[in-house]
Amino acid sequence: MAKTATKVNIQPLNDKILVKRLEAEEVTAGGIVLPDTAKEKPREGKVVSLGQGRLNDKGERQAFQLKVNNKIIFNSYAGTEVKVEGEEYLIMSEDDVLAILG
Repeated sequence: MAKTATKVNIQPLNDKILVKRLEAEEVTAGGIVLPDTAKEKPREGKVVSLGQGRLNDKGERQAFQLKVNNKIIFNSYAGTEVKVEGEEYLIMSEDDVLAILG
């Protein structure tokens, strides 16, 4: 059974995860306010939902290393952006995740 943090009308399949990207920094460490056009898309997010897991050679589901609500760092170009009910999410493979924060 797939796990979901909040009611989202989208369910990732197999080893895919649904991620809510964290907000971009509005002010630099030096105190400079960044306009929207200068902001980089954050490479941090929160896991919202997990698929059922990858199938191994025996046809068994592999358990995820991630859990719902984990704060993660992922590759710059990871995943596919989707918009559901006005909210933007990323669907990506667990392999695109570089680390779990904190």
